[in-house]
This record gives sequence, structure tokens and C-alpha cells, in this order.
Amino acid sequence: MELLRIKPPRPASLFLLAAVACLALPAATGATTPAFARGANDSGYADLVERVSPAVVNISTKQLVKKPHDEQNGPQGPNLQFPPGSPFEDLFRDFMERQGRGPQRPVVSLGSGFVVDPAGLIVTNNHVIADADQITVRFPDGTELAAELLGKDPKVDLALLKVKSSKPLPSVPWGDSDKARVGDSVIAVGNPFGLGGSVTAGIISSRNRELGGSYDDFIQTDAAINQGNSGGPLFNMNGEVIGINSAILSGGGGGSIGIGFSIPSKMARNIIDQLRQFGEIRRGWLGVQISNVEKDMAEGLGLDKARGALVQSISDAGPAASAGIKPGDVILKFDGKDVPDNRSLPRMVAETAIGKKVSVEIWRNGQSKTVSIEIGRLPDDTAKPAKNENKGEKGDAATELAALGLRLQPLTPALRQQFKLPAEAKGLLVSDVDDAKPAGEKLRPGDVIVEAGSKEVSTVQALAERIKELEGQSKKAIVLRVMRGGGVPIFVAIPLDKK
Repeated sequence: MELLRIKPPRPASLFLLAAVACLALPAATGATTPAFARGANDSGYADLVERVSPAVVNISTKQLVKKPHDEQNGPQGPNLQFPPGSPFEDLFRDFMERQGRGPQRPVVSLGSGFVVDPAGLIVTNNHVIADADQITVRFPDGTELAAELLGKDPKVDLALLKVKSSKPLPSVPWGDSDKARVGDSVIAVGNPFGLGGSVTAGIISSRNRELGGSYDDFIQTDAAINQGNSGGPLFNMNGEVIGINSAILSGGGGGSIGIGFSIPSKMARNIIDQLRQFGEIRRGWLGVQISNVEKDMAEGLGLDKARGALVQSISDAGPAASAGIKPGDVILKFDGKDVPDNRSLPRMVAETAIGKKVSVEIWRNGQSKTVSIEIGRLPDDTAKPAKNENKGEKGDAATELAALGLRLQPLTPALRQQFKLPAEAKGLLVSDVDDAKPAGEKLRPGDVIVEAGSKEVSTVQALAERIKELEGQSKKAIVLRVMRGGGVPIFVAIPLDKK
């Protein structure tokens, strides 16, 4: 069996857990080699497992493989025929099917899920049912029901299914993942390798794990989860679902090495409620592009420590723009909650109700300020950032700021054309940098400095005076607003260290 691989780190590899079978699935008895039991289970999980297992289901999907089209010979390839009964007839048919040119045959995948409503609502991972032509749910008592997809959220990898049953189905309750602590005992129930009804136990190994997604906030566990466990529940000792098992780190073979990841129930429950109500996700939206606040940036902005999310640009007509948020602001608090870094803010905003008015504390020009923002709905296509007008006078000669390791030139029409900059671009062009000096790691030739310390600059003299002014205020860094590659301006912090 193969796994869908995502973002493979080295030396281990990260896998989605749904097993993607070949054209024919092996019998369950041959799917794996049994190992000797390690002894009786003395951990006291039996009563808990007996209570929750009836609500955990196996999910199988089928997707018809489309026939490839051969431009010269048609969709079935070469039009070769043999006399009926010829020994070459079966040989050629087998060859064509191995090449994908025979009749359509289903690709089968296996995963897990769990019932959250006796009326037949089932939660699983999006990647378990993605592109499926047919979804079948199998219950522990052997009952099989066809499932309908009510909605999915690929960004967080969740899906909601609906089955029709003549009687109420066993279900399990949501738990509060925010109360789960590192070291708490957990159990995972699911359908590894198509075996069904398998239970493993472990602890929560870590929290707030990021694997590359915009809204990642995974629970890490050492409870063994494998191919086919995708979409299955992670239970606390009260029998409540605190996570949905979604990915593992593997040494390359696809098996468990004790590092699994689950979507926390707090995030999942909000998404599932939206899929149930709307059939789609309606996320909150601020309309800002942000970056992390590093130590140098914090010093340059006068913050006591590196924290918050730095606003790099603002989207046209977005909620943040309407509230007066500006590029260079640092968002410190959102709706009364601290924003420790730029990873936290997107999740906070996404989970906020559309239309809700929230207070946002920002840091601007060395002072804290609070603004009120009405949360908008995240559009399908992110709005383009607003254009930034940077006014300034033109200068002439190239000049060096030796202390920072910069060689600068005021922009001219010829330089704009040479560096493929917009005609309206204004500021100071970085023509060369000294890699051994403070600016060497942050700037590169072709960058255009449009602001220094929140003030527009268009001459080298103006930049030099701004640096001197900040040094007089005992600032350890200067924050520059830089246009790179003619795109949206970014902020960089340059240490004011002349060593």
C-alpha cells in the first residue's frame, strides 16, 4: 500500500494516513504479519474502549480511474485484435490493463471516522474522501451504509459525511482540546491497514505543532497510528474526542515511529459546525499580510520584546484598512487575547464570527493604540494589497552609508527600467551591499528603501539624518520599509551596530 506524502522533512517523512490501495486490496488476513502479544492489558482501557468503539467507523472510497487518451490510437491504445481463443488474446489484455488502457477499474482507499450525531453525521479527514466517486461506511457490527459528502475543508483537512439509518447511531461527544495537557493519557481508535477496530494507547507528546499549513495547531501523540487511521478519533480518558488523527512522521516505510499528529477538537468542532450549517467554511478576515517580529525588529520598533504580528501590507477595502491599520503596525492583542507571534493571528481571526466587532491592540510609533475592527469574510481569492504612495525628492549621485554596508542611489527613470521597478516607485535604490556589515544579511542589490523609522526617505542625506536621530534615542536597530522586485513592500530591521 502507498501513502499520500506531504511536505517530507528529513530524515523522516511526513505522511497522510489514509492508505491508498492498489487495484485489488489484499485479504485482511494477509494485510500484515501478526506479532506475538506482549501480554495482558493492565492499563484499564477496556471499559473506555467498549464504550466508544461502536461510534468509530471504517471508511472506504472508490474512484474510477479514467482511461488515458492515445491521440494516435484512441482511448484504448493500439487497435490490435487476435483470433478468439488465441493464447495472445489474454496476454495482450493483461498487458493493456497494466498500462491503464483496459476497462475502468476502481482505486480503493481506506480511512477512519466517527459519529458525532446519532442522526448519522460522521467526521473524517478530507484526504480520506478526496475525489471519491463512492463512499461507504462500515460500522463495528458489520453494517455498511452509503455516505453523502455534506462539506469539506481542505485547508484544515476535515470533511463531514451523512448516512441514512433506520435507527439512532452510537455517537461520541466532543472534548475540550484546550484543557488537554502534555503528558495526558490518550487512546486512538481506527482502521489501520484495513484491519478495523484497532486501539492504541499513549500520551500527548506536545501541543501547537505546525506542519506547514496556514491554520496548523496539531496535537502530537505517541499513540501508534498508521495508514488507514486518518480521520479516526483521539480520545481522552473521559471518552471525549480531543483530536482527529491526520498525519504521522515515518522513517520512510509508512509505519508508526511514535510521532502522530491530530487536529485539535476546538478547531475541528467549529469547522464541522459550519459544514453542517452551511456546507462550506466561512472564515473571518482582517485583510492584512503579516510576518513575525524578530529581536532586531522589536528593538527597532521600540518593543520590550519580540512579540506580535508585523503588518507588512493591507488589502484594498479590507476590514483592517477601514479601521485605520497601517503597514508597519504590530498587532499585539486580538479580541482581548495576546498575539505571541504571526502564526497565532490567522487562527484567531479565522475562528471569529463574521461581522463581530473586536478590539485590536497595535503598536505604532513607539506607542500602544487600540482600534475596533468589524471582521469580514475571507474571500475565495485574496484581495490585492493596496498600493503604497511614497513621496520624496529625487537626488543625484550614488552615496555610501559605510556603517551599515550600503551603497545607495536615488531612483531615476533609467534605474527603474534597469531593475524592472514600477514607474511610480520612489525612494533609495540599494546598488550594492557589504555582506560583512549589518545590512548584508537583510538587503540586496535592487531593493528600494522607501521608509526609514516610519519616515519616508528619498535622499541619502535624509536616511543618514534619520539614522543619526534614532541613534540619539539609543535605538539599537532601524526599521526599513523596502520594495523588493517591484512587489509589495516589506519591513526589515537593520542593527545600528557599527562594529
